[in-house]
Amino acid sequence: MDTSNLLIISLSCLFFMALVALISYYRTKGDVDTRDGYFLASRGLNGIFIAGSMLLTNLSAEHMIGLNGSAYGFNLSSMAWEVTAAVSTICMAFIFLPRYLAGAFTTLPEFLCDRFDDSVRRMTVLLFMVGYGLVTIPAVLYSGSIAVLLLFDLPSVLNIEYSLALIITIILIGSIGALYAIFGGLKAIAVSDTFNGIGLLIIGILVPLLGLSTLGSGSIADGLTIITTTNTHKLNGIGSASDPTPFGTLFTGMVFANLFYWCTNQYVIQRTLGAKNLSEGQKGVLFSGFFKVLIPFMMMIPGVIAYHIYGAGLGSIDQAYPKLIRDVLPGYAAGFFLAVLLGAVFSSFNSLLNSAATLFCFDVYVPAKKGPVDDKTLIRIAKRASIVIALFSFVVAPLLQYAPDGLWQIIRIFTGFYNIPVIVLVVVGLFTKKVPPLGAKVIIVVHLILYGLFQFVFKDYLQIHFLHLYAILFGLEVTIMLVIGYLNPLPVAWVYPRRNVVDLTPWEYVIPVSVNLFSAIILLYLIFSPIGLVGGLSPYFWPITTLILFVNIFIWVIKSFRRNAILTA
Repeated sequence: MDTSNLLIISLSCLFFMALVALISYYRTKGDVDTRDGYFLASRGLNGIFIAGSMLLTNLSAEHMIGLNGSAYGFNLSSMAWEVTAAVSTICMAFIFLPRYLAGAFTTLPEFLCDRFDDSVRRMTVLLFMVGYGLVTIPAVLYSGSIAVLLLFDLPSVLNIEYSLALIITIILIGSIGALYAIFGGLKAIAVSDTFNGIGLLIIGILVPLLGLSTLGSGSIADGLTIITTTNTHKLNGIGSASDPTPFGTLFTGMVFANLFYWCTNQYVIQRTLGAKNLSEGQKGVLFSGFFKVLIPFMMMIPGVIAYHIYGAGLGSIDQAYPKLIRDVLPGYAAGFFLAVLLGAVFSSFNSLLNSAATLFCFDVYVPAKKGPVDDKTLIRIAKRASIVIALFSFVVAPLLQYAPDGLWQIIRIFTGFYNIPVIVLVVVGLFTKKVPPLGAKVIIVVHLILYGLFQFVFKDYLQIHFLHLYAILFGLEVTIMLVIGYLNPLPVAWVYPRRNVVDLTPWEYVIPVSVNLFSAIILLYLIFSPIGLVGGLSPYFWPITTLILFVNIFIWVIKSFRRNAILTA
């Protein structure tokens, strides 16, 4: 990359980043002086900001490079992580969110304290904080930094060693991202995420179109014909046992991994806890589900295109997307892409910082004070906690380059230490009334021991996919909690608190929209399967597709009749 191109990319990137920062500043000015304002955006987020923030919080550089790399090297089987997440957003809209908003909780451990006791809250906070501090936050910084290094070859441009370039990039990205979390609170994060999300959507459409045009020698239609008629095994979303994501895992551990992430993970659900009402919260989570269904087109089809353009000759599958970006994007668009990429990294990083600070303030600091804490003090403590956590992540993130099994293996292993026990506690806590705190404490300890044994002692003897292991542990741990509840029940049944801080009237279209979303998932798997594009359309494709479309139209007709009947009554 020559100096002139670098200058164009840098200036256009700074322009777009400054524009988002300016808009975020004016949209949040004066809204961060109270605890609700700083931590929950004054409980005033609408569906658009919730969806935009959830999407950008979830998607980051590792998705752009990792998913496209998986499509280039294997097929579309890894789309399962994105597409099936939409099912969890439906569960969030119907099951979890109404209960969270009814209790007006600020954090998930706060709910667990109410349901069980303060010891359970402390144990879950410890799980979250250790997971965030040692793995999740540093991993987001590290993966975002290596993405920038890969895409723009900064070590060569700056003429410095890779390790030094990595450290500089980590500190630079982390420092800018931390500003949103430290000074702007949740609303600044949500606003900036939404505008960066618009940019991500533009890039997600632009890159495949430019890639198809390149593949088709200037014709998008010809490029599309090539990928749908040649080497169609690359379009297969039904993973075999040898693929990165076997299809069977969709019905076992992936269910619980997605439920944890979209329904109980503090740094994702915090923006839904700041919803102005249940209706807007449901809109937000369901809209984010529709975006997840688009991910295979935005972040995997480019990998398939790269395979058709470059063949299998790239040194690493992770080079597929960076090379395609360098080859198809003009300089001015590359700057916009860099701004979007950094926006996605900032989003995940500052959301994690904000949530970690929220957990520290409400589940560590306030309980330790054993008395009222004014809003000014609490916000000051949150800012200090964010700074400490950010600095700690600057130290840990560069060390991930020395992980013997790679970044993804580290994330996969250590996330398993806390995701399953958390979803077990929440599910049992919500749907039982007499399981005692003892059951929750036993489960946390039992899970840490069993999961540690499976990962580090018996792993070579038990050849089982980690997602199947998730399902086995979930079933075992739920059973243990129910047995403890049967043998040693609470003397008085727990009653869910209803504080009614926000309006809890459901969105009137939540059912038909959820049916549409679930249908979109089924249609996507039909398209990217042997029934659809893999090997050519089978005779069953159009009848099944027509039936699904008919069901969706019928649902909306019924909804329209009922709505008209209510209005005329």
